[in-house]
Amino acid sequence: MISRLTAQRTRCRSRARLMATLSYLGVLCLIPLIFSHDDEYVHFHARQGLVLWIWEVLAIFSLHIPLVGPFFFSSSVFFIAVLTLVGLLSVALSCRWRLPVIGGFARQL
Repeated sequence: MISRLTAQRTRCRSRARLMATLSYLGVLCLIPLIFSHDDEYVHFHARQGLVLWIWEVLAIFSLHIPLVGPFFFSSSVFFIAVLTLVGLLSVALSCRWRLPVIGGFARQL
């Protein structure tokens, strides 16, 4: 009986970690937002991932703005990549690191 409980806890942690990882993979952030809204750890990462995804979409649309758009897009891609790696690292370490700039917007969601 104890081994079943231990296995169930491990599965829950691995499910939460998988959902938190999906949070930082672009549009896949919607999956944890919809299916794991009751888990505060997953919801924390999903909100940050949602803000990153919105930033990605805005960066793509900025390409239509002459002169400023390509610069904004290229700098956004760099910062989004760095913040995504930091987010994935925090999931791997089972931490809740509030990403710079993104964390403030995510908290308001």
